[in-house]
Parts: sequence; structure tokens; C-alpha cells
Amino acid sequence: MPAPDRPARIGILGGTFDPPHSGHVAAGRAAVETLGLDRLLLVVANDPWQKSGRRTVSPAEDRYALTEALAAEIPRSEASRLEIDRGGPSYSVETAEAVLAAAGGGPPPELFLVVGADLVPELESWERPADLRRLVTLAVVSRPTTPAPSVPPGWRAVRVDGPAVDVSSSEVRQQLRDRRSVEGLVPNGVIRCILRRDMYAVPR
Repeated sequence: MPAPDRPARIGILGGTFDPPHSGHVAAGRAAVETLGLDRLLLVVANDPWQKSGRRTVSPAEDRYALTEALAAEIPRSEASRLEIDRGGPSYSVETAEAVLAAAGGGPPPELFLVVGADLVPELESWERPADLRRLVTLAVVSRPTTPAPSVPPGWRAVRVDGPAVDVSSSEVRQQLRDRRSVEGLVPNGVIRCILRRDMYAVPR
């Protein structure tokens, strides 16, 4: 819990989580430790507008279940269904507004939007970027293969040293389709959840 004289520090790590993987674990742990977060919300996108129409996305309830398993791997984290329950396309600015609105009395929390370095060049194309700039501090996590990005003017930003795990959800899905092991790339709890929910055509 935060000290009574300071606002809570809340991280928002949003994503499709289709499926979550060890890179998410490394990024989440690094953010919690570097930023001294009191909570890290693993926000599952309901309708990831940047991916809609480009590929089939697993059902939101399945991805939420996988993210609950992911949360067990990251201290002070919790799976959030805020965007699922809101419905429609998932926009970070609306999520930040909802987190602030839910804070209740007392000083408003300090929000950190945890993003990968590869997303920074796209920030100005997001929904209502000016409002998002006002509400959050960017916590930029650099991936091993990505150089440090140049943050657009007007954004508050802090650096989170990148994780040593270079893996993507698309790579994991392909390995699962090819019936190859993803041990080490995906937390064991997430793998068990994939099998229970019969996802990604994984053979039993």
C-alpha cells in the first residue's frame, strides 16, 4: 500500500495477450521494480482496434483467463477486464480515465502507461493523444532488438530497462500451430490454461 502522504503509483500494461508470454512477465516485473508501482493492471483488450481485420483474435474471455495466469508471475499485478466490460474498441485514453475515476477520494493516483519501444512512434495516431499525454507518464520498455526510441514532444516519459526475453505472441502462436514446445517462452501456468481451454489447436 502507498504511504498516506503520497498518491498510489499504478501501472497500466495493456495488450491483446493472445497469448501472454515470458516477455510480458519480464516487462511487468521490470516496470513494477523500476517504477515502485503499488499495482500493475494487466488490461486485456476487448477489441484491439489496431489488429481488428488483420487477423483472427482469440475470444476476450479466453485471453482474460490466460492473463489471470500471467498475473501469478508478476508481483503486485492483477488481470483487469475493464476494457472487456466496457465493450467496443479498446482505447488507452478511456482506460486511463476509468482507472482515475475508480480511485475515489484522496489524491489521484499517478498513472504509468507501460509500452514497448516499438509502439512509441505510433503514439500520436492513438485515440485522443493529447488527453492521454495529460493523464499518464509513459514507461517505455525497450526490447532487446529495438533501439531506444525518440519520444514525441509533450509526453512525460521514463525508461524501463528492457527485458532479456525476445519473444512475441505471433511467434508463440506459430510454434503452437506447428506443435512445437513453447516451454521457456510461455509461463507454465499460461500453458496449462491454454490446454484447459483448448486454444491454438494445441494437441492434447
